[in-house]
Amino acid sequence: MSTNNQLRILTVEDDPAIRRGIVDALEFAGYRAIEASDGHSGMEMATRADVDLLILDVVLPGPDGFEILARTREVRPTLPVIMLTARGDESDRVRGLANGADDYVVKPFSVKELMARIEAVLRRSPERPSDVDEIVMEYGTVDLPRREVRLDDGSRVELSEREVDLVRYLAANRGRAIDRDELMANVWRIDPKGLSTRTIDMQIARLREKLGDDSSEPRVVLTVRGKGYMFAAEESDEVKGR
Repeated sequence: MSTNNQLRILTVEDDPAIRRGIVDALEFAGYRAIEASDGHSGMEMATRADVDLLILDVVLPGPDGFEILARTREVRPTLPVIMLTARGDESDRVRGLANGADDYVVKPFSVKELMARIEAVLRRSPERPSDVDEIVMEYGTVDLPRREVRLDDGSRVELSEREVDLVRYLAANRGRAIDRDELMANVWRIDPKGLSTRTIDMQIARLREKLGDDSSEPRVVLTVRGKGYMFAAEESDEVKGR
């Protein structure tokens, strides 16, 4: 991510008046603003341009915002995304957040509201993990692009997409205790308020089993009493990213 006021923000919005208003507000606030007016150019820029945050309209000519979001999450899983929509349907908001959007703003909105949302998302973004590809453990390797665990005894275990997201987040935040609400928000991409976190505990148990990590005495994914979970590989282990 860039530093200080050199943060680059991409706005993908087909309404020229709304797009110009957002770009002017960003530049006034000291951000570097770039823009796209349709889904095709938005897709290209979101997946290839060097940007720190994406403001993404849902309804666009060509690929819509959900398609762009899905593709962006495949190639840039840590890029913060705020979605815009004129729709008041809660299902759109839920769909966007569940598929990886960091926040959702409904039109019409004030510039002050949007800037506050941008600042809030950027404040949270240091917690987002760097991209992690491989974890070399004492007794095996976790290959995240291939979605598999290769143990030294020659066995291979396939990981689900959710397990890949979970181990990537834990490993990228190695040495830090992560509570269940944070995992729910950043891995499951849903608001943890009022939700049971038993799902996370069950997922951790399955992940430990696949990693060959003894649940009674875990050495890789530790339980931190009163806080949550922490990735704590051995000193000799490596977390490799790109």
